[in-house]
Amino acid sequence: MEFANESALQAYAERLAPQLQPGAVLLLDGDLGAGKTSFTKGLARGLGIQEVIKSPTFTIVREYESGRLPLYHMDIYRLEHGGAADLGLEEYFEGDGVSVVEWPQFLGVAMPEAYLLVQITKDPADDAKRIVKLTAHGAKYQALAAIR
Repeated sequence: MEFANESALQAYAERLAPQLQPGAVLLLDGDLGAGKTSFTKGLARGLGIQEVIKSPTFTIVREYESGRLPLYHMDIYRLEHGGAADLGLEEYFEGDGVSVVEWPQFLGVAMPEAYLLVQITKDPADDAKRIVKLTAHGAKYQALAAIR
């Protein structure tokens, strides 16, 4: 899927949010500045979360509980050399909210079995345009991956 800009990307994520159920895990893959946090802002809006969504780079996890479901926004970039397994992230993944993980390649053994992989890239010909590919890992994510 292609989106003209980050606002369009957020609008798509906002449309996706009502379909999310407790325990949903979305892994956001993309380079720095690709739009991972922008995507999360759209999800939050779609869940009815009123708080300002900020990147959790320094806190690793930010929790937002004012919406239809809690949103657990994780950025594990700082754990590229290990340590994700010691954080107890599975409690979030198996909990009552929606877990969104930026930089999932650093999860290591903490990688959940089922999740929706959201790959976000900038179009090399147009810096504003975003290209998104959804890949379902697990049966419960098949319908989500088909939403356009």
